[in-house]
Order: sequence, then structure tokens, then C-alpha cells
Amino acid sequence: MAEKTYRAAVVGCGHRGDNHVQAYERIDNAECVACCAPSPTRREPMAEKYGLTAYADIAEMIRAERPDIVHVVTRPDVRVEPLTTVDELGVPLCTVEKPLATGVADWRKLRELEAAANTRFAVCHQTRWNPHLETCRQAVAGGKLGRPLMLHLSCGMNMAGQGTHTQNYGLSLVGDLPVVSVFGNARGWDMRDTVHPAPETTVACLTLEGGLQALWTTGTVSVRCGNAETVHQHVRAGACFENGRIEWQQFGKWQIVCNGDVQSGLCYESPEQFSENWIAEQADFHRAMFTWLEGGPPAGTNLKRSLHEWAVILALYTSALERRPVDLAGFDPPEDLVEQYKAAVG
Repeated sequence: MAEKTYRAAVVGCGHRGDNHVQAYERIDNAECVACCAPSPTRREPMAEKYGLTAYADIAEMIRAERPDIVHVVTRPDVRVEPLTTVDELGVPLCTVEKPLATGVADWRKLRELEAAANTRFAVCHQTRWNPHLETCRQAVAGGKLGRPLMLHLSCGMNMAGQGTHTQNYGLSLVGDLPVVSVFGNARGWDMRDTVHPAPETTVACLTLEGGLQALWTTGTVSVRCGNAETVHQHVRAGACFENGRIEWQQFGKWQIVCNGDVQSGLCYESPEQFSENWIAEQADFHRAMFTWLEGGPPAGTNLKRSLHEWAVILALYTSALERRPVDLAGFDPPEDLVEQYKAAVG
């Protein structure tokens, strides 16, 4: 019996959409067949470059192409409608770019969609499949590091830009433990980033299930790593254990110290190697989606987990406004939470 060939389509024809299509050149049992964008100046060049069929309307594309997976690569403020369309038209798999939402209203609608959907959704944190981060996870799983004592997560961009990145990558080091409580503060509003609306900088203590705690910082207060002049190159996750520690920087070094033994290296030796590995990580993410459809475990960036990560961000807003720890159990923020924060900081 011949192996199934998965058909993929991309909604959004910018730089990240291009990355998704390139990843299919590395997957033997899948191909990207179509792209979609309202503007012909966006969709036609991508279609010509990769031999795709171009569409202006997502529903028309799905009905015509019957894809097994759709990649939604749009701005974060317009996620709900295309994801709803994907589910209504029976697409088995769908990935969506990060961040998942921009506020409370879209997070709540996506939570309702996740509860009722037949489509299996996941958020595109493709760096979860970074080989050096996987090496760190394997070191933890091996047991020699012992019990985790403390996590530290940070990023140079604001929490809408990279806050969910650091949660997903960092908490994967301890088995994706859910956050149960957030106690933190925020400052200002990031006027540099109009795509990812969020405070300029935040600092918080996250308490995870079982009592483990994580120091979580975003923006200008975060540790500098990678290229100090490039704000997005400061994604960092680490952990202290009974018998050692782990440090992983997306654009810098990785290190595992266990009972005095040290493993270390650079995540990328050059910008060219970064680009090469980024596409490879994207392909591994796509493969994880196909494995999920075939009966394997949910992708580590599945929608349910990603909705929890966004709830952590909303809880931090609440903590900053009300100056108290916020429990995630039963957390139900008002729809104008972000507006309340902006008013409070002027």
C-alpha cells in the first residue's frame, strides 16, 4: 500500500508563509499545493516561485484543493475567522502563527473553537524542534540532573512578540507543566512593535503545578544574548537542578552542566546555518502534525496548550493592575482588560 501524500495550503504569502512552503521541500510524503492572500501582488509571486495555485479566498481554496493541512500565517489580530473557516470546511489539521491572540475577546473565541472543533490545531513555535533544545530535554529526561529547582525564561521582545515562545520552550524542559499562578508587574507600552501590542517590559514569578517556580521576563529588563543590537535575538530558557543546570539561547549558546561534566556549543555558527536549521525545524513541526493525525501524541504546541500560554499573559496584566498573585483556575478576565492596563499606564 502506497504511503499517503499529504496536501498542504498556506494562508498568508509573506516571509513566514514562504518558510512554511520551503519546509515541504524536505518532507517526502507531503507537498504544498496552494497559497491564499487577498492581494494578487502577494499571492501571485509565491505561486509562481513554488508552482502553487493561487487563491484570493480561503474557503474557495479549501473547497477546490481539499488540503490535509492549512497553515494560517496572518497578522495576530485576524486569527479567529480563518481558523473557524478551516474547521467548518473539515480540514483535518491546521497550524497558526504566533502569537495566538492579541487580547481577551479573540482568546475567548478561540477557546470556544478549540472545545468544539474537529480540526487539530497547533501554534507554530517551530523552534520547539530545535535540536539543541531537544538535547537539553533529553538530558532532563535521563534523570541525572535530578529534581528541578527553578526555571528562568526571558526574551528581548515584548510578551506578545515572544512571551509565549519562552513559555513553550522553557516549560518543555520540565514536561510542559501548566502554570497555576502568576505574580508580576509590567511597565509602559511598546510603541516600537505595532504587530504585537503589549507592555514595553514585564517581570513575573510563575508557579507551576507541583510548586516549581519560574522567573519570567520580557522586553528591556531581560538578559542580553545573541546579537545585542537585534531585539528578537534574546530568547532564552534555562533551569537549575539538584545536580546541575541547563542554559539554552535560541541565537546564542547552549550548555548542560551535570555533576561537574559540561556539554556546550553554539546553537548557530552563522546566519546561514540559522536559516538552514529554521527551515528544518519548520519541517519537523509539520511532521509532528502528521504524526498526531496518524494517532501519535498531540503536537507540543497544540491549541489547548497555547491558549493556556495566552491565559498566563492575560493573568500577568491582571496581576500588574491589581497588585496581587492571580490563580489560573477559573480565571475569567474582562474583555477590556488590555484597555484597562493601557489606561492605567497612560
